[in-house]
Amino acid sequence: MKILLLGKNGQVGWELQRSLAPLGELIALYRHPVDGLSGDLSDLDALRATIRQVNPDVIVNAAAYTAVDKAESETRLADRVNGEACRVMAEEAMSLGAWLIHYSTDYVFSGEGSKPWQENDAVAPLNHYGASKLAGEQAIVETGCKHLIFRTSWVYSARGNNFAKTMLCLARDRESLNVIADQVGAPTGAELIADVTALAIQQVVVRPVLAGIYHLAAAGEVSWHGYANHVIAFARLQGEALAVKVVNPIDTTAYPTPARRPLNSRLNTQKLRDNFSLHLPDWQSGVTRMLREVLNK
Repeated sequence: MKILLLGKNGQVGWELQRSLAPLGELIALYRHPVDGLSGDLSDLDALRATIRQVNPDVIVNAAAYTAVDKAESETRLADRVNGEACRVMAEEAMSLGAWLIHYSTDYVFSGEGSKPWQENDAVAPLNHYGASKLAGEQAIVETGCKHLIFRTSWVYSARGNNFAKTMLCLARDRESLNVIADQVGAPTGAELIADVTALAIQQVVVRPVLAGIYHLAAAGEVSWHGYANHVIAFARLQGEALAVKVVNPIDTTAYPTPARRPLNSRLNTQKLRDNFSLHLPDWQSGVTRMLREVLNK
């Protein structure tokens, strides 16, 4: 099996380099061209040429435009990377008879209510980032190519910046923090996403009937405020000297941003667990493992 991975240096892409390596020959690309191959999703012609040159059995797209607030002003770039590039990949996958594995987001939904979103719930993005990701999903489905689309939420990894690291940094210097308490989701580790991807690919190539859209997130739910408290409490148990004395819960309305954020980022993962016979661990276990790595550096 030959696998083309796009976005190799992102949070999920970095872990995919590990999880996909045992499955076959792996060609992993990032934005900058290497040996005539381009992983730049904003250059659609180069992307198409790269896929044709590699001629993969599986395309795994871990690249995306992820600057949620900037997407409100950089609409054309977000649409090209998150939408039009997906159509190019899907068309080429269809032509080659290859599988396309792609990652999307809970931002395709309205963010209302408190019930975990199911795959067939009505979509209604709150912001342009969500709209661009939805366009990518729709382009893939419309081509009819063999595909797996994983919608996920609140992605983190020990590599690069993340919410937990930000909270630790602030907690070392400030006596009080204000953290949003009315947005709820499940922090989901890049490691978990990558491992589930590898397991799903192994199964779907044998059972193509499993193709489709799936929700992939750690088990359980928490607000950003609860997440921050978990991080700070664990850090203290590890002997970290923190200045913070209180973490105040605030509403989303108290922290306005260019792009609206969903209050409900819960994802129902029953379909994924049933179809692929998977167990998804609770969000605390993944976050705790990440914190151990971060705090021991």
